[in-house]
Amino acid sequence: MPELIAPTVRLHAAWLEAHAEWGPGLHEDGFGLRPSDEVRSPAGFAAWVRLLADESDPAKPLPAGQVRCTYRWIVEGDQVLGGIALRHELDDYLVRVAGHIGYGIRPSARRRGLATWALGRMLGAARALGLDRVLVTCEVHNVASARTIEHHGGVLEDIRDTDLGAVRRYWIKL
Repeated sequence: MPELIAPTVRLHAAWLEAHAEWGPGLHEDGFGLRPSDEVRSPAGFAAWVRLLADESDPAKPLPAGQVRCTYRWIVEGDQVLGGIALRHELDDYLVRVAGHIGYGIRPSARRRGLATWALGRMLGAARALGLDRVLVTCEVHNVASARTIEHHGGVLEDIRDTDLGAVRRYWIKL
């Protein structure tokens, strides 16, 4: 049975295994991985996990231009299956491209309903933050993600060309 958990150093090896399955790059949506993050060494991974925790903690100051965000990993046992992120507010970039919620499922764990399940859980977290609607986006050709969003009542506002390619923009009322 899958569960959503806060990022943890305990799953360093499992996270690296999931990361390797995606192949090179920083395209694992929902993990908050940035080009400057060093995740291979235990110390680097621990620093990254602390950074993710700090982003969700209202008592911790955020760097300029960053919004508060809650990260959760989709795990089953000791296997990392994916990640999901809930941004507590929107800035200009998030309105145009990424939205409130981003998620990704590792290739070997797809087609099991994990994204639909995780998105449902994060919509509950968004309600708890006091949001009355959330913006969720996906690449224009990602039919599986579009279906996941629509399953939760997502209404397509538009399709926009962005610096990351064309994206579908959906609003979900909470």
